[in-house]
Amino acid sequence: MRQALRTVVFADLTGSTGLFESVGNVVATQLVTQAIQRVGGQLAAAGGRIVKYLGDGAMVLFDNVEAAVDACIVLPAALSDLAGTGPQPARLTIKVGIDFGPVVDLDGDCYGDAVNVASRLSDLAQSNEILLSESVFLHLRDEQRAGCHSLDRIAIKGKTEPVRVWRVDWGRTAESTLIFPIGVYDGRDEAQREQRLELDWLDRHRVLAASHDPLVIGRGEEAGFIVNDPRVSRRHARLEWSGGQCVLTDFSSNGTWVRLAGAAQALMLRRDGIMLHGEGEIVLGAPPDDFTVPAIAFRVFD
Repeated sequence: MRQALRTVVFADLTGSTGLFESVGNVVATQLVTQAIQRVGGQLAAAGGRIVKYLGDGAMVLFDNVEAAVDACIVLPAALSDLAGTGPQPARLTIKVGIDFGPVVDLDGDCYGDAVNVASRLSDLAQSNEILLSESVFLHLRDEQRAGCHSLDRIAIKGKTEPVRVWRVDWGRTAESTLIFPIGVYDGRDEAQREQRLELDWLDRHRVLAASHDPLVIGRGEEAGFIVNDPRVSRRHARLEWSGGQCVLTDFSSNGTWVRLAGAAQALMLRRDGIMLHGEGEIVLGAPPDDFTVPAIAFRVFD
């Protein structure tokens, strides 16, 4: 375990609901995964270290505050060559939360107040906005500060006192929007829907509601959903609701496969994350063509 000062970036796509409703789970998952991996690649190329993907988001650490903000400002350009045109498009945009402070690295993940604040700022940001904590603002160059606008103090969950927040608004322009000609984003608020995940394996049934804490799947006794198979790691994967989406993250040695209903191929995860939609199977520790492998049936109600 080690602690160091880091700049924490949470970058999240918005508008993915429109894709899933327009083209279905399989195609939309591929499009969203491609887009967020492009975002992660852009941040990594600018000096960031990708900690994990969270379905339609990415958590990235930077050693340098200024470099982190500069990298986030140009994120729309990283998506521009994926965009298409056409009538009634479904749109993907990006929003970002950034904080600076002590971060603890442990078992491939990161923890600390800066992680929590950056995540909350990303949740609060609107599309095509970057929200910064004051600790980030104070480490910026003068020309970077000139492009920031104070939002005064904002109450953030988990903080006893309101936090001063700054906004970098790169503008709501066509260059900031990833457009797929495949439907209309209806703008419905996911928080207004009943959201839950149902899991079934052998004789076991488990419900993970959006209000519940994350659920760990694994072979160890500390797991909330225990799968006793030698191919399954003690802490194999985690399920959680984040930003209105159900996210599966793999932490295992052997990998996790997600097979969506109706899909020709399964998607492999290795220290990676993916959003779950509709129904399918979570396969642990070996490819799904092995009939002996543990396969947990899932269904998402969002």
